Amino acid sequence: MPIKDQNAYLDRILTIELGRCTEAAAVAASTMIGRGDKMGADQAAVDALRTALNKLDISGTVVIGEGEMDEAPMLYIGEEVGQGGPKIDIALDPLEGTTLTAKAMSDALAVVAMATEGGLLHAPDVYMDKIAIGPGYPDGTVDLDADPEENIRNLAKAKGVKPSELTICCLDRDRHKAIIDAARRADARVFLIPDGDVAGVFHVTNPEGTGVDMYMGSGGAPEGVLAAAALRCVGGQMQGRLQFADDAELARAEKAGITDLKKKYELMDMAGGDVMFAATGVTDGTMLKGVKWRGDKVTTQTMVMRSKSGTVRVIDAVSRADSFNLGYRG
Repeated sequence: MPIKDQNAYLDRILTIELGRCTEAAAVAASTMIGRGDKMGADQAAVDALRTALNKLDISGTVVIGEGEMDEAPMLYIGEEVGQGGPKIDIALDPLEGTTLTAKAMSDALAVVAMATEGGLLHAPDVYMDKIAIGPGYPDGTVDLDADPEENIRNLAKAKGVKPSELTICCLDRDRHKAIIDAARRADARVFLIPDGDVAGVFHVTNPEGTGVDMYMGSGGAPEGVLAAAALRCVGGQMQGRLQFADDAELARAEKAGITDLKKKYELMDMAGGDVMFAATGVTDGTMLKGVKWRGDKVTTQTMVMRSKSGTVRVIDAVSRADSFNLGYRG
C-alpha cells in the first residue's frame, strides 16, 4: 500500500522501528565490551545498524555518518539506505563511545536521529562550540557568546535556585579549563565526562533524572546535530558554532554547503522539521542501562523520542540472543 502521509508514517511506524535499529547496533557492539578493540566494536555496530536500516520502508540518506565515502565503507555521508518510501534525512553514530566500550566504561550508546528531508544540518566533521539546557526555561536563558558564569547565573535565576545547586557537564579536556574554572568560580558543580559528546548533551534532556542542568564546551559538530535532535523532541535550548583548525576543515565545510563560517546555529537550524531520536545503551549509563547477556537471552534498554508530540518512550526488551544473528559471542 502506498504511503500517502509521510509525516504520519514517520511518527507512527518509524518511532518503534528506529528503536529496533539502535537496539541491533547496541547488541552487536556489546559483544566487544572490555575487549580493548574500539575499532572492532565500532565496526560491529556499523554492520548491524546498516542491516537494520536497510529493512525500513524509507528512502533514507545519511547526512551525518561515519565519514566520507572514501573513509567509511558503510554508513558514509551520502549513503542511501532503506527499501524505498518517504525521503528521510538520517544522522547516526552506531557506537557513541568506542573507547568507553573497549574499556567497559559507562555511557556508551548507539544513536540515530531521523527527520523529514532537509531537516538536519549537514554538519562537516569539525569541532563545534556548544551550549545546551533542557526544557522549561524562557527563550534566551543561555547564550553561546555570554561568559560561562553569566550563563550559570541566568540559568540559576530561571530555575529559581542558587548557582551552587546547578551541575554543568563538559568533556574532560584541557581545552575546557576556562569553562571548568568559570563554573567553579560561580560555585556550580562540574560533571566531567571522558568521552561521549552526544551523551553529554543528552543528559540535559532529563535534568531531574541525571542531575545535569547545562552542557558546555566543544566537541564534534556531527555529534552536535544528533544531540540537537534529542533536544528538539523534548524541548530545550541549544546553540552551536563551527570551529575550523585548518584549510582542510574549511574545505569540508564548503563541501557540506556551509557558507556562513561564523554562524551561531540555533536548535531549529540543527534539527528542524519532524524529528525523531533513538538511543540504546551499550554500557550502563546515567540515562540508559547497558546490554546484558543472560544465557540465551539478551536485555536492552532503549529511549525513543519524537518532536511532534514530545513523547518519550523507554523500552525495556528481552530477546532471544540468536535473533540478532551474531554467531558465537565468546
